[in-house]
Amino acid sequence: MTSSADPTAPRPTGRRPVLIVGAGPVGLTSAAELLRRGVDIHLVDRAPAPSPLTKALLVWPRTLEVLRRLADPAGTAARSLPVDAFHYYSEGRPIATLDLTGRAQPVILPQPEIEDLLGAAVTRLGGEVERGTSLTALEQHPDHVVAVLRGADGTERSAEYAYVLGCDGAGSTVRELLGLSFEGLTYPNTFMLVDAYVDGPLKHDAAHYFCSSRGVLVIIGLPGGRSRVFTSLPPGLAPEDATLELMQQVVDERGPGGLTLRDSAWTSTFAVHARHAERYREGRVFLVGDAAHIHSPAGGQGLNTGVTDAQNLAWKLALVWRGEAGAPLLDSYHTERTQVARAVVRQADLQTRAWLLRKPAQVTARDRAASAASRFGLFDLDYIPWLAGLRTVYGEGRETRLRSWKLWGHRFVPGALTPDRQVWDRRLGRRLSLREAVSDLQHTLLVELPGTALPPRVARALAEAEKRHPGLLDVRVLDATGTLHDGAPAEPGPGTRPHGAGRGAGRTAGRGSGRGSVVLVRPDQHVHTRLPLHEAHRITALLDEALHHPAR
Repeated sequence: MTSSADPTAPRPTGRRPVLIVGAGPVGLTSAAELLRRGVDIHLVDRAPAPSPLTKALLVWPRTLEVLRRLADPAGTAARSLPVDAFHYYSEGRPIATLDLTGRAQPVILPQPEIEDLLGAAVTRLGGEVERGTSLTALEQHPDHVVAVLRGADGTERSAEYAYVLGCDGAGSTVRELLGLSFEGLTYPNTFMLVDAYVDGPLKHDAAHYFCSSRGVLVIIGLPGGRSRVFTSLPPGLAPEDATLELMQQVVDERGPGGLTLRDSAWTSTFAVHARHAERYREGRVFLVGDAAHIHSPAGGQGLNTGVTDAQNLAWKLALVWRGEAGAPLLDSYHTERTQVARAVVRQADLQTRAWLLRKPAQVTARDRAASAASRFGLFDLDYIPWLAGLRTVYGEGRETRLRSWKLWGHRFVPGALTPDRQVWDRRLGRRLSLREAVSDLQHTLLVELPGTALPPRVARALAEAEKRHPGLLDVRVLDATGTLHDGAPAEPGPGTRPHGAGRGAGRTAGRGSGRGSVVLVRPDQHVHTRLPLHEAHRITALLDEALHHPAR
């Protein structure tokens, strides 16, 4: 795999590279995902060095799944602080607790740590970041894009690229050059944050939300001992007025009492926006992450949405760049990710407005609703899994959304993530989540059997699909014992149990499978299609449709 430190050099593949503008978490994810799929890239960032500021913090489980595939899992875990709960207070009185455990548990992993982990992955894959380089112009053509780049010394040069990814944040130059609007609103309050040590009785491995008539105060622990303290203040606060002393005053007024701030590492003021780009794609140019959508930090979804944007686009772009899928596949990036981003912006806006309520009747209604939802575990049913990124279902309409309630079960729902039930993977010789076991570099044809024998007609359908799309499919068979095989499994003899398949594994694996099925799983582990076994002959045609199969 190669990168494009010199984009004007001859390309060994004969294909133009992909230009990625911006080397934050979204740009680095895009670069790593494309490099590991054999795509030549040129990654640039106008900053001379990575930012040391903590910025984004909260990483939800689905994003962690993506990061673990790219970066060192042990390093990711070592730098993270798991968050056990969100605690909500009204005028200092506890009103609700969201327990965050198991598969829905997020971690605090500050942005510099994420960038360091992803940067190491890009380097390992043969890439690098060209720093001090900014984009100044774009010109689109039917089969390429001409970009003008300005180096750190002020020298400009132009080069041709197959595609351009704008991963350059809320003030995106790429979006500006495309002339795309960025519609939405800006909240009237000024927001302030301080990263400092907080001495007092609050649990460090939790997030605390203090709502009051004076505004909101949020305190959440960081790895290393400090905490992020975040608050809303009246409009017009000057940056130079944002001090540790001012934040201490806010904490005394809105917090539980007995908290002392000291030794701040970062103090900042900023405005909070809720905005969408009108389109995430313009020809061969794409907007990814904050360049396409921004919102309130409520719910901690910003970095998570950007990273999963990058993953969604990268596998599709790689297939098209390599000539293994048709260009219309790229249209689904805008369709799918606007669906996700609009839901995120809407939820963040609702939560932010709830934080800032002041009318007594509205505050009472909010507090009673939150308390009841906490007491009866209603947050666990949908809201927390949604925050965790586990309830994303690509598709249109209410029916698709309602089907997402099945995701905590063991079913394959088109548009949703592959279930994360445990299986015995014979390829790896260990038990792991099915979602972890399926490939993220290929589509997976997963045959879910009601028994252990693969019907000949299904084997023929799988062989035909592999012949039609050589190298693009990973064929796996999940039998009724909960064992995951490569291709057709050997049928166990009477009374035998596959190694690692515990008691009841067959009942778990087969739940919801009926007479078996053939499932087409995308490289991002979302289910594209599920067919009953007797319709396995249709899988090749559906795969052609999924890839917008180019003429050969």
